[in-house]
Amino acid sequence: MPRSDLILIHAPSVYDFRQKTILYGPISDLIPSTPVFEMYPIGFTSIAEYLGRFDYHVRIVNLAVRMLNDPSFDADRQIMKLKAPVFGVDLHWLPHAHGAIEVARLIKRHHPESAVVMGGISSSYFYSELIQYPEVDYVLRGDSTEEPLRQLMDCVTKGGDLAFVPNLVWKDAQGAIQENPLSYIPYSLDDVMSHHYEHTIRSVIRYADLANYIPFKRWMSYPISAIFTCRGCTKDCVFCGGSKFAFRRLSHRTAPAYRSPEVVARDVTQMARLSRGPMFILGDIRQAGEDYADRLLHVLKSQKPGNQFILELFSPASREFLRQVGEACPGFNLEISMESHDPTVREATGKHYTNGALEETVRYALEAGCKRVDVFFMIGLPKQTFGSIMGTIDYCGQLMERWRSHKPARGTDEGKVFPFISPLAPFVDPGSLAFEQPDLHGYRIRFRSLEEHRQALLSPSWKYMLNYETNWLSRDEIVASSYEAGLRLNRLKARYGLISEATAQATESRASAAIRVIERIDKLVAQGDETYRDEELRRLKIEVDELSMSTVCEKRELELPVGLLKLNPLRAAWALLSGR
Repeated sequence: MPRSDLILIHAPSVYDFRQKTILYGPISDLIPSTPVFEMYPIGFTSIAEYLGRFDYHVRIVNLAVRMLNDPSFDADRQIMKLKAPVFGVDLHWLPHAHGAIEVARLIKRHHPESAVVMGGISSSYFYSELIQYPEVDYVLRGDSTEEPLRQLMDCVTKGGDLAFVPNLVWKDAQGAIQENPLSYIPYSLDDVMSHHYEHTIRSVIRYADLANYIPFKRWMSYPISAIFTCRGCTKDCVFCGGSKFAFRRLSHRTAPAYRSPEVVARDVTQMARLSRGPMFILGDIRQAGEDYADRLLHVLKSQKPGNQFILELFSPASREFLRQVGEACPGFNLEISMESHDPTVREATGKHYTNGALEETVRYALEAGCKRVDVFFMIGLPKQTFGSIMGTIDYCGQLMERWRSHKPARGTDEGKVFPFISPLAPFVDPGSLAFEQPDLHGYRIRFRSLEEHRQALLSPSWKYMLNYETNWLSRDEIVASSYEAGLRLNRLKARYGLISEATAQATESRASAAIRVIERIDKLVAQGDETYRDEELRRLKIEVDELSMSTVCEKRELELPVGLLKLNPLRAAWALLSGR
């Protein structure tokens, strides 16, 4: 096996999820990954490519996806067989709080002489607690750790003074914790997110190891690509750990760092050569201003890659902007998170626009040739009651009724509006306004420390994982309203032809069964006998696992049609043979 200088390992949410009985509920229904959260952060690929320029060989090991895909896969043995002077474990999303620490512990058990470094948004928030775990040697803070990690690698492998590595938290020879200034905050990403997709292909070939580079469980059948435009955000959604407020607190970032339109377009070109899957351009491209959006759309229009595009909107858009999008990305798709139909609730989350403005945006998009508009709503918001949530479902019916027969100006496909609703689960993000100022926004935060969140992830159902309640909804009401809203929306989608009757019936059956299982789990928890509870939970294991996927909607409702040939066979073969 070729040498590795750094091995980046992505852990499952709960390390021993294959043995534990946990009803995850709908916490991952609206994302590509499963409740194990097996999708590794794109920062893995940018780190690997950046360090590769300095002759460091970096390998990615997606332990979570390997454990999902193969019930007999021995994760402990895999870690034991790996060899490198430095191991990196991401604690980016807080739902990995259990698995990340357990994997770090296994690394230290098998490789006591190797260094373990952790990073990511959650690592940055909990760094002072995280560094105290004996299995963690270093924590890198901030949203851009490529260059600090390169400097750390120099110190570990060649010798050097750790005190000069920016953003680093570390332990000195006496075990005292040292905290270096968080001073590396790049405001352009062109140098740190360059050719990372090409580098990933070369790494797959170098290590003859496609299995560990697959981003999420179903990627081979639905090869969606994430195209990043920035790090940071201009918005302040109260529940979001990626908000302007949170980035300022965690990364000392006063404004987003952008990739230039030309570099974003280069990513599109690279992926279009290999994949026929959709490309999701992450982040509203208007954040950096009209000139940035115009330049990006101009370049995309000239390239004509042929893939389907998904774009995000953080607020309503003009007819002219959507016309430009339609010309640059024919047959494009839109996603917008409206949060609630109730303007009072929506304003309390940090979004200030009317329903009419959103509906105008939908109309403009369909006129410009948009194939579908996904509109997302959320449960667990400030000022949101059970009645308000059901009102949101009624509003979803109005949207589907209004646009069920609308035809876009171009093409023959029928343009549709696809509404989705999901609970804010399992956690309100640490660093968000709701977490840091709960009284101001009507939240009650139940867990504060990293260890409390780690233990919560081992709860027998997602209700007990929730790290919050609101002044308007208890945990029980959040759970009950999530299932009731999901069931009602599921029936409406079947009525308006957005899903088949068979899909609707399957979702109804799963959600109804999940409600019954939650009631059984609640009784087991209430009776207090842990031994009896654990025995009964073991008997529920198979049923519970089946009810933790596509609970309130079929996950594949989010997917776009990609055809039988999902990869470009000639280009893919050339890449595998040449490494280019």
